Amino acid sequence: MPLEIPMQLSGNFGELRPNHFHAGFDFKTNQREGLNVHTAAEGYVSRIKIATGGYGKAIYITHPNGYTTVYGHLQKAVGVLQDKIEELQYSAKNYEIEAYFKPNELPVKRGQIIALSGNTGGSEGPHLHFEFRDSKTEKIINPLFFGFDLKDSRNPVVSSLLVYPIDANSTANESKIPVILNLSLQKDGTYLSEKVLATGRIGFGIISIDLDDVSYNANGTYKAQLISNGVPIFGYELDQMVFDEGRYVNAFIDYYRYKKTHQRVQKLFMKNTYNWSNIYQNIDNGIYNVVPNFTGAQRIEVSDFLNNKTVISIPIQYSNHLATILSPIKPTKYLVKSKVDAVFEKDNFTVSFPAGTFYDDFYLNFDVKNNVLHLHDDTVPAHSNFTITVENTNTTEEDKKKMFLASLNGKKWTYNTTKQVGTTFTCRTKTLGQFTLMKDTIAPTIKIAKSIEGKWITAQKSVSLTVSDNLSGVKTYNGYLNDVWVLFEYEPKQNKITHVFKDNLLLEGTNKLKVIVTDNVGNSTIFETQFNRSQK
Repeated sequence: MPLEIPMQLSGNFGELRPNHFHAGFDFKTNQREGLNVHTAAEGYVSRIKIATGGYGKAIYITHPNGYTTVYGHLQKAVGVLQDKIEELQYSAKNYEIEAYFKPNELPVKRGQIIALSGNTGGSEGPHLHFEFRDSKTEKIINPLFFGFDLKDSRNPVVSSLLVYPIDANSTANESKIPVILNLSLQKDGTYLSEKVLATGRIGFGIISIDLDDVSYNANGTYKAQLISNGVPIFGYELDQMVFDEGRYVNAFIDYYRYKKTHQRVQKLFMKNTYNWSNIYQNIDNGIYNVVPNFTGAQRIEVSDFLNNKTVISIPIQYSNHLATILSPIKPTKYLVKSKVDAVFEKDNFTVSFPAGTFYDDFYLNFDVKNNVLHLHDDTVPAHSNFTITVENTNTTEEDKKKMFLASLNGKKWTYNTTKQVGTTFTCRTKTLGQFTLMKDTIAPTIKIAKSIEGKWITAQKSVSLTVSDNLSGVKTYNGYLNDVWVLFEYEPKQNKITHVFKDNLLLEGTNKLKVIVTDNVGNSTIFETQFNRSQK
């Protein structure tokens, strides 16, 4: 165990997350930081990555048996590892670093304390992210294969079963849109769904969670199968995953429903094939073609790693009843075909979708109003980047340096990395929505909660500043103590940068501190103060 407390999970392997499948275990840390983190086995530190997003502060340890363990969202490393991290940061003059090491450089023993648990990076609360990878292939492996004693006697829970009419010629229970099916518990512990009266091509989806005996929260399900006449025709199993396939979660779930209701329905069919390695399917991709005299025994089985299982039987019968519930999707003059390149132009905007940008064909809402590009909405997921360009010939060269393509995130315009060549501004993105060209001439703000100007602060261990930028966002932050670059750690969730004082960098008496913060278009703010320290 990497922690000294009993194992409880706040997240498990393969759990459905925004834009990815979860790659390991999230161990609870009693809602606090600073717990000792131990190595799982003997090996050597092969990689260290410090970032403001993702896993935050992360340590990778490669072991002689061919596996690598990963420890993420750390508060800090300890001992020689922390010394190495600071050495690299000072050498790069940057908080964010990534470094790789040879087997003889940073060896570790089994059970060695390498770090303290934290809440850095994309973490939404204190915990330890922990995962196993194959050192050669870098495939991520379910930690349950490595002997963790997770008490689990509970069956997975299927809270909803839905039937999906696949195309315009299909109907299910007199509906052209997905329908929730009622489930009834049987005497043998299985479930029976209400009858599906259908014509044409249909598929099924489930909302499911898994529960263990000790963690007291919902986690992801390990395995699901759609079975027809005793033969699995579609399913997934989460023994291992390919890290770079994580974004296929947006094809696997009903993404439209997720964006509208925050419910993640796992689709046990593929309308169009996508390449998530964990899927297995028959020639029809889990889709039933319901015709007159359709027969067969259909069921869904959802299992956890210890084979606790929930079974649902689904009666299906052909029906030629007309649909009374119609699809709300209205055709537009812009049809995007997922397997074909597409370019759309209006006024000074051009949008380019390479083939394979989207999982399915769809009708695009596309317009330009008052210099704002209306590019559908985020209910359609993109798998890869597409390009937006805008021409602007009415701006001075000086103003162009301060301009960028912004996208509307809720009620706030946010920065997209923008390339400017002549009068053309270009950005690449994976999110549909509203876009416009904006100018940012306002410098970031830097504040200190309690002034240290001219004060003796000998006992103070660190200094923190709040930094923010209300439009293009903070890009760089650099601190200087007595004109020498010093490390400030950046925590974007709190808009805070912190420097921990080192005696060898401080002077007896007066010390000068300067911090420079720059936004994404080059506006800068300088904060300067003086304080006194005694080295005695």
